[in-house]
Amino acid sequence: MLLLDGREVSKQIIMSLKEEIEEYQKKGLRKPSLAVILVGEDPASKIYVRRKREASEKVGINSICINLPSSISQEDLVQEIKRLNDDDSIDGILVQLPLPTHIDTGEVIQAIKPDKDVDGFHPENVGRLATGIGRGIVPCTPLGIWLLLKHYKIDAFGKDVVIVGASNIVGKPMSLVFLKDERATVTVCHKNTRDLKSHTSQADILVVAVGKPKLITRDMVKEGSVVIDVGINRLENGKIVGDVDFENVKDKVYAITPVPGGVGPMTVVSLLVNTLHLYRLKHGFPPHLFAQI
Repeated sequence: MLLLDGREVSKQIIMSLKEEIEEYQKKGLRKPSLAVILVGEDPASKIYVRRKREASEKVGINSICINLPSSISQEDLVQEIKRLNDDDSIDGILVQLPLPTHIDTGEVIQAIKPDKDVDGFHPENVGRLATGIGRGIVPCTPLGIWLLLKHYKIDAFGKDVVIVGASNIVGKPMSLVFLKDERATVTVCHKNTRDLKSHTSQADILVVAVGKPKLITRDMVKEGSVVIDVGINRLENGKIVGDVDFENVKDKVYAITPVPGGVGPMTVVSLLVNTLHLYRLKHGFPPHLFAQI
Protein backbone atom coordinates (compact mmCIF):
# COMPACT_ATOMS: atom_id res chain seq x y z
CA MET A 1 0.00 0.00 0.00
CA LEU A 2 1.31 3.42 -1.01
CA LEU A 3 0.50 6.20 1.44
CA LEU A 4 -0.14 9.46 -0.41
CA ASP A 5 1.56 11.81 2.03
CA GLY A 6 0.15 15.31 1.52
CA ARG A 7 2.27 16.75 4.31
CA GLU A 8 5.53 15.72 2.66
CA VAL A 9 4.50 16.74 -0.86
CA SER A 10 3.20 20.11 0.35
CA LYS A 11 6.54 20.75 2.12
CA GLN A 12 8.39 20.20 -1.16
CA ILE A 13 6.06 22.57 -3.03
CA ILE A 14 6.37 25.18 -0.26
CA MET A 15 10.18 25.10 -0.59
CA SER A 16 9.89 25.57 -4.34
CA LEU A 17 7.48 28.50 -3.99
CA LYS A 18 9.66 30.09 -1.30
CA GLU A 19 12.74 29.96 -3.52
CA GLU A 20 10.79 31.42 -6.43
CA ILE A 21 9.48 34.35 -4.39
CA GLU A 22 12.98 35.04 -3.05
CA GLU A 23 14.19 35.35 -6.64
CA TYR A 24 11.48 37.90 -7.42
CA GLN A 25 12.50 39.96 -4.41
CA LYS A 26 16.15 39.89 -5.51
CA LYS A 27 14.94 41.49 -8.74
CA GLY A 28 13.28 44.27 -6.77
CA LEU A 29 9.71 43.04 -7.19
CA ARG A 30 7.23 43.25 -4.34
CA LYS A 31 6.01 40.16 -2.50
CA PRO A 32 2.84 38.42 -3.76
CA SER A 33 -0.14 39.34 -1.58
CA LEU A 34 -3.28 37.52 -0.50
CA ALA A 35 -6.27 39.16 1.19
CA VAL A 36 -8.48 36.86 3.28
CA ILE A 37 -11.87 38.11 4.48
CA LEU A 38 -13.27 36.45 7.59
CA VAL A 39 -16.87 37.31 8.49
CA GLY A 40 -17.90 36.52 12.06
CA GLU A 41 -16.32 34.37 14.77
CA ASP A 42 -16.85 30.80 13.54
CA PRO A 43 -14.15 28.74 15.35
CA ALA A 44 -13.45 26.39 12.45
CA SER A 45 -13.18 29.29 9.99
CA LYS A 46 -10.75 31.09 12.31
CA ILE A 47 -8.54 27.98 12.41
CA TYR A 48 -8.57 27.68 8.61
CA VAL A 49 -7.70 31.35 8.17
CA ARG A 50 -4.84 31.06 10.67
CA ARG A 51 -3.41 28.05 8.81
CA LYS A 52 -3.61 29.91 5.52
CA ARG A 53 -1.84 32.92 7.01
CA GLU A 54 0.92 30.74 8.50
CA ALA A 55 1.43 28.93 5.19
CA SER A 56 1.58 32.24 3.32
CA GLU A 57 4.25 33.56 5.67
CA LYS A 58 6.35 30.40 5.15
CA VAL A 59 6.75 31.07 1.44
CA GLY A 60 6.96 34.87 1.63
CA ILE A 61 3.42 35.78 0.55
CA ASN A 62 2.09 38.90 2.24
CA SER A 63 -1.10 37.76 4.00
CA ILE A 64 -3.72 40.37 4.87
CA CYS A 65 -6.58 39.20 7.10
CA ILE A 66 -9.69 41.37 7.22
CA ASN A 67 -12.01 40.51 10.10
CA LEU A 68 -15.59 41.71 9.69
CA PRO A 69 -18.52 41.34 12.12
CA SER A 70 -21.16 38.67 11.44
CA SER A 71 -23.75 41.45 11.38
CA ILE A 72 -22.19 43.13 8.32
CA SER A 73 -24.64 43.76 5.50
CA GLN A 74 -24.16 42.14 2.12
CA GLU A 75 -23.78 45.58 0.54
CA ASP A 76 -20.94 46.51 2.91
CA LEU A 77 -19.19 43.18 2.34
CA VAL A 78 -19.39 43.62 -1.43
CA GLN A 79 -17.98 47.16 -1.06
CA GLU A 80 -15.02 45.77 0.87
CA ILE A 81 -14.41 43.25 -1.93
CA LYS A 82 -14.59 46.01 -4.54
CA ARG A 83 -12.00 47.99 -2.58
CA LEU A 84 -9.65 45.00 -2.74
CA ASN A 85 -10.45 44.49 -6.43
CA ASP A 86 -9.20 48.03 -7.11
CA ASP A 87 -6.04 47.66 -5.02
CA ASP A 88 -3.17 46.80 -7.39
CA SER A 89 -1.02 45.55 -4.50
CA ILE A 90 -3.47 42.67 -3.87
CA ASP A 91 -3.02 39.61 -6.10
CA GLY A 92 -5.62 37.26 -4.64
CA ILE A 93 -8.85 37.63 -2.68
CA LEU A 94 -10.43 34.86 -0.62
CA VAL A 95 -13.69 35.07 1.31
CA GLN A 96 -13.72 32.35 3.96
CA LEU A 97 -16.86 30.19 3.74
CA PRO A 98 -19.42 29.60 5.12
CA LEU A 99 -20.90 33.08 5.39
CA PRO A 100 -23.75 34.15 7.74
CA THR A 101 -27.17 33.07 6.46
CA HIS A 102 -28.31 36.61 5.66
CA ILE A 103 -25.57 36.96 3.02
CA ASP A 104 -25.94 35.55 -0.50
CA THR A 105 -22.74 33.53 -1.01
CA GLY A 106 -23.17 33.45 -4.79
CA GLU A 107 -23.37 37.24 -5.02
CA VAL A 108 -20.26 37.60 -2.87
CA ILE A 109 -18.27 35.15 -5.00
CA GLN A 110 -19.30 36.98 -8.17
CA ALA A 111 -18.17 40.29 -6.65
CA ILE A 112 -14.53 39.10 -6.69
CA LYS A 113 -12.74 39.88 -9.95
CA PRO A 114 -12.01 36.62 -11.80
CA ASP A 115 -8.31 37.54 -12.04
CA LYS A 116 -8.16 37.85 -8.23
CA ASP A 117 -10.38 34.85 -7.46
CA VAL A 118 -7.76 32.70 -5.75
CA ASP A 119 -10.37 30.06 -4.77
CA GLY A 120 -11.49 29.50 -8.38
CA PHE A 121 -15.19 29.77 -7.48
CA HIS A 122 -16.17 32.66 -9.77
CA PRO A 123 -18.46 31.47 -12.63
CA GLU A 124 -15.93 32.73 -15.18
CA ASN A 125 -13.16 30.55 -13.74
CA VAL A 126 -15.51 27.57 -13.44
CA GLY A 127 -16.51 28.10 -17.08
CA ARG A 128 -12.90 28.19 -18.21
CA LEU A 129 -12.18 24.93 -16.41
CA ALA A 130 -15.27 23.35 -17.96
CA THR A 131 -14.61 24.52 -21.53
CA GLY A 132 -10.82 24.67 -21.60
CA ILE A 133 -11.08 28.17 -23.09
CA GLY A 134 -8.47 30.43 -21.51
CA ARG A 135 -6.63 29.75 -18.29
CA GLY A 136 -8.81 30.03 -15.23
CA ILE A 137 -8.09 29.31 -11.57
CA VAL A 138 -8.62 25.70 -10.47
CA PRO A 139 -10.27 25.38 -7.01
CA CYS A 140 -7.73 24.53 -4.34
CA THR A 141 -8.81 21.04 -3.25
CA PRO A 142 -9.11 19.60 -6.80
CA LEU A 143 -5.79 21.24 -7.71
CA GLY A 144 -4.19 19.81 -4.58
CA ILE A 145 -5.43 16.31 -5.38
CA TRP A 146 -4.15 16.63 -8.94
CA LEU A 147 -0.71 17.74 -7.72
CA LEU A 148 -0.64 14.87 -5.22
CA LEU A 149 -1.43 12.30 -7.92
CA LYS A 150 1.15 13.88 -10.22
CA HIS A 151 3.84 13.68 -7.55
CA TYR A 152 3.24 9.96 -7.13
CA LYS A 153 3.03 9.47 -10.92
CA ILE A 154 -0.56 8.23 -10.78
CA ASP A 155 -2.10 8.91 -14.18
CA ALA A 156 -5.86 9.18 -14.72
CA PHE A 157 -5.66 8.67 -18.47
CA GLY A 158 -8.30 6.17 -19.56
CA LYS A 159 -9.12 5.24 -15.95
CA ASP A 160 -12.57 4.87 -14.40
CA VAL A 161 -12.87 7.64 -11.82
CA VAL A 162 -15.72 7.81 -9.30
CA ILE A 163 -16.30 10.94 -7.23
CA VAL A 164 -18.63 10.71 -4.23
CA GLY A 165 -19.91 14.20 -3.46
CA ALA A 166 -21.12 16.82 -5.93
CA SER A 167 -20.29 20.11 -4.20
CA ASN A 168 -19.18 23.23 -6.05
CA ILE A 169 -16.00 23.24 -3.97
CA VAL A 170 -14.77 19.67 -4.57
CA GLY A 171 -16.98 17.22 -6.45
CA LYS A 172 -18.02 19.21 -9.52
CA PRO A 173 -14.67 20.89 -10.25
CA MET A 174 -12.84 17.62 -9.50
CA SER A 175 -14.89 15.92 -12.22
CA LEU A 176 -13.89 18.67 -14.66
CA VAL A 177 -10.22 18.23 -13.80
CA PHE A 178 -10.38 14.50 -14.54
CA LEU A 179 -12.39 15.09 -17.73
CA LYS A 180 -9.95 17.63 -19.13
CA ASP A 181 -8.48 16.38 -22.41
CA GLU A 182 -10.73 13.30 -22.04
CA ARG A 183 -8.23 11.80 -19.65
CA ALA A 184 -10.71 9.72 -17.64
CA THR A 185 -14.22 8.32 -17.59
CA VAL A 186 -15.89 10.07 -14.68
CA THR A 187 -18.93 9.16 -12.58
CA VAL A 188 -20.19 11.65 -9.99
CA CYS A 189 -22.23 10.21 -7.12
CA HIS A 190 -24.08 12.07 -4.37
CA LYS A 191 -26.47 11.57 -1.45
CA ASN A 192 -29.30 10.47 -3.77
CA THR A 193 -27.24 7.88 -5.65
CA ARG A 194 -28.79 4.42 -5.49
CA ASP A 195 -26.54 1.45 -4.68
CA LEU A 196 -23.40 3.52 -4.12
CA LYS A 197 -21.29 0.36 -3.80
CA SER A 198 -22.01 -0.64 -7.41
CA HIS A 199 -20.25 2.55 -8.54
CA THR A 200 -17.39 2.81 -6.04
CA SER A 201 -16.38 -0.83 -6.39
CA GLN A 202 -15.65 -0.25 -10.11
CA ALA A 203 -13.43 2.79 -9.60
CA ASP A 204 -9.75 2.77 -10.52
CA ILE A 205 -9.54 6.13 -8.75
CA LEU A 206 -12.08 6.92 -6.01
CA VAL A 207 -12.46 10.43 -4.56
CA VAL A 208 -14.74 10.78 -1.54
CA ALA A 209 -15.87 14.18 -0.24
CA VAL A 210 -19.15 14.03 1.65
CA GLY A 211 -18.38 14.49 5.35
CA LYS A 212 -19.69 11.13 6.62
CA PRO A 213 -17.29 9.16 8.84
CA LYS A 214 -16.18 5.81 7.40
CA LEU A 215 -18.85 5.90 4.67
CA ILE A 216 -16.65 3.86 2.33
CA THR A 217 -16.00 0.37 3.65
CA ARG A 218 -13.67 -2.38 2.45
CA ASP A 219 -16.28 -4.08 0.27
CA MET A 220 -16.95 -0.79 -1.57
CA VAL A 221 -13.47 -0.38 -3.09
CA LYS A 222 -11.79 -2.12 -6.00
CA GLU A 223 -8.69 -4.23 -5.43
CA GLY A 224 -5.59 -2.24 -6.37
CA SER A 225 -7.41 1.08 -6.72
CA VAL A 226 -6.37 4.59 -5.65
CA VAL A 227 -8.48 6.17 -2.90
CA ILE A 228 -8.51 9.91 -2.19
CA ASP A 229 -10.28 10.76 1.08
CA VAL A 230 -11.27 14.44 1.30
CA GLY A 231 -13.50 14.05 4.36
CA ILE A 232 -12.54 15.45 7.77
CA ASN A 233 -14.82 14.32 10.59
CA ARG A 234 -14.37 14.60 14.36
CA LEU A 235 -15.74 11.65 16.34
CA GLU A 236 -17.18 11.93 19.84
CA ASN A 237 -13.85 10.76 21.30
CA GLY A 238 -12.12 13.65 19.53
CA LYS A 239 -10.41 11.51 16.88
CA ILE A 240 -10.25 12.92 13.32
CA VAL A 241 -11.28 10.44 10.61
CA GLY A 242 -12.13 10.63 6.95
CA ASP A 243 -15.01 9.40 4.84
CA VAL A 244 -13.16 6.12 4.21
CA ASP A 245 -12.68 3.30 6.73
CA PHE A 246 -8.90 3.66 6.40
CA GLU A 247 -7.74 0.77 8.61
CA ASN A 248 -9.91 -1.82 6.86
CA VAL A 249 -9.42 -0.46 3.34
CA LYS A 250 -5.70 0.30 3.22
CA ASP A 251 -4.43 -3.24 2.56
CA LYS A 252 -6.84 -3.75 -0.35
CA VAL A 253 -5.86 -0.69 -2.40
CA TYR A 254 -2.73 0.37 -4.28
CA ALA A 255 -2.66 3.88 -2.78
CA ILE A 256 -4.65 5.91 -0.25
CA THR A 257 -4.53 9.30 1.48
CA PRO A 258 -4.44 9.45 5.28
CA VAL A 259 -6.75 11.68 7.32
CA PRO A 260 -5.36 13.96 8.55
CA GLY A 261 -2.23 14.57 6.49
CA GLY A 262 -3.46 13.75 3.01
CA VAL A 263 -5.62 16.16 1.06
CA GLY A 264 -5.74 18.93 3.71
CA PRO A 265 -2.12 20.12 3.38
CA MET A 266 -2.42 19.96 -0.41
CA THR A 267 -5.49 22.23 -0.34
CA VAL A 268 -3.59 24.87 1.65
CA VAL A 269 -0.50 24.72 -0.56
CA SER A 270 -2.69 25.02 -3.67
CA LEU A 271 -3.98 28.33 -2.33
CA LEU A 272 -0.37 29.54 -2.32
CA VAL A 273 0.15 28.17 -5.83
CA ASN A 274 -2.92 30.03 -7.10
CA THR A 275 -1.81 33.26 -5.41
CA LEU A 276 1.62 33.06 -7.02
CA HIS A 277 0.00 32.14 -10.34
CA LEU A 278 -2.11 35.33 -10.26
CA TYR A 279 0.97 37.34 -9.23
CA ARG A 280 2.93 35.98 -12.19
CA LEU A 281 0.15 36.81 -14.64
CA LYS A 282 -0.11 40.35 -13.26
CA HIS A 283 3.63 40.84 -13.85
CA GLY A 284 3.49 39.45 -17.38
CA PHE A 285 5.19 36.15 -16.52
CA PRO A 286 4.01 32.78 -17.94
CA PRO A 287 1.34 30.87 -16.00
CA HIS A 288 2.70 28.90 -13.05
CA LEU A 289 3.41 25.27 -13.93
CA PHE A 290 1.88 24.01 -10.66
CA ALA A 291 -1.38 25.82 -11.43
CA GLN A 292 -1.87 24.27 -14.86
CA ILE A 293 -4.05 21.21 -15.27
